[in-house]
Amino acid sequence: MSPTLKAALWMIGAIVSFSSMAVGGRELSSELDTFEIMMYRSLFGVLIVVSLAGAFGTWREINTRNMRVQIIRNLAHFTGQNLWFYAVTVIPLAQVIALEFTTPLWVILLSPLILGERLTLMRALAGIMGFIGILIVARPDMAGLNSGIITAASCAIFFALTIMLTKRLTRTQGITCILFYLTALQLVFGVIAAGYDGDIAIPSAAALPLVILVGAAGLVAHFCLTNALAIAPATVVVPIDFVRLPVIAVVGMLLYAEPLDLWVFVGALVIFTGNYLNIWSETQTKT
Repeated sequence: MSPTLKAALWMIGAIVSFSSMAVGGRELSSELDTFEIMMYRSLFGVLIVVSLAGAFGTWREINTRNMRVQIIRNLAHFTGQNLWFYAVTVIPLAQVIALEFTTPLWVILLSPLILGERLTLMRALAGIMGFIGILIVARPDMAGLNSGIITAASCAIFFALTIMLTKRLTRTQGITCILFYLTALQLVFGVIAAGYDGDIAIPSAAALPLVILVGAAGLVAHFCLTNALAIAPATVVVPIDFVRLPVIAVVGMLLYAEPLDLWVFVGALVIFTGNYLNIWSETQTKT
């Protein structure tokens, strides 16, 4: 089996997992708020990470170095994920995913400040294309701009911060340590945010499978994406990930009667082109 085909199979797993998490989050919104969803998702994630660390003997990787970066990184991810879960409940799923695709472009724009990387002409062009794509997807005006669009666009910024801080952590920390604090710290944040009013909802028997689905889907999605990037170039993986948009658009149409908006696809195509041109340029530079 070729590396490209293997990567494609991993990406099918990532696309299914991301789509499942979006549907699960929307279904749970009638019973749990976003903080409670994140709290239960993180609880399930802790159980998975602890079990795997015990099974593979990687407990020794967990340490308290770089705790400041760990905390900031997980605050960024917790914020972004809560914004994402809120967005999937109030605007069409395809619109959320299209705006989420701007995450790599925010990485380009913010990495000179956080990672000290150089802002090249191609990276700047990719960032401009991403901004144009956002305008096409959101089509902001006094009537159309709403909280869902704002939160979906904002979550991409926090996901970009998460990616950059994760890159810093991978220089000194193992994957078990990063995943442990990803789930454990966000469980703490979730308990605080969900319980600030003294009322944490307990999921019903009907909602419990959805809580498990959301908790497992997030970890599985990132596991599949990481494996795909490990065996195939980003220039192969990114176009496959773009398939997530039409998939979630069809899911939204079938489950929630959401219309297929042509401009969402046009804007997403502009965003994708900016991402792809930057990746292609980086590949050419390295070779």
